[in-house]
Amino acid sequence: APNSNVLPVPMMTIINGGSHSDSPIAFQEFMIRPVGASTFAEGLRMGAEVFHNLKSVLRSKGLSTAVGDEGGFAPDLPDAESVLELMTEAIDKSGYHMGEDFKFALDVAASELYEEKSGLYRFPGESRLKGEEITRTTEEMMQYYEKLLEKFPICSIEDGLAEEDWDGWQAMT
Repeated sequence: APNSNVLPVPMMTIINGGSHSDSPIAFQEFMIRPVGASTFAEGLRMGAEVFHNLKSVLRSKGLSTAVGDEGGFAPDLPDAESVLELMTEAIDKSGYHMGEDFKFALDVAASELYEEKSGLYRFPGESRLKGEEITRTTEEMMQYYEKLLEKFPICSIEDGLAEEDWDGWQAMT
């Protein structure tokens, strides 16, 4: 109908990292998008189910169920891949299918990781957990995203590079 209104598919933060939590996870927010929902209300329900199942998945692995500043869980996990694997497990446990019912969105907030002097992205929490300094060049950041995109249905990456990484943005775009 010409005058009908459609609400957008919500993005729901379910894991916090970066400056929004005390966890070692470098990326700021990990979100789910209920792309398989036929209505906004159904999408909200689906997201709530996954959020509650994520809590039980975290508990079963002995991980913290404390929440960060934006309301997502803030477990001690070493990297984005391990976060996305747990989120996938929670979606499966909820009876949904990745890529069909849900996709992921990331807010990296890469400016907080970037050291302009060296031109490197630093991952202090990941470094602490792995016992070695983890840094990535701009090219390595893009390769990391490509690796994540091959494994997970990610439909949005917000702030994937630092605001001042002009050459990087040109390459990524």
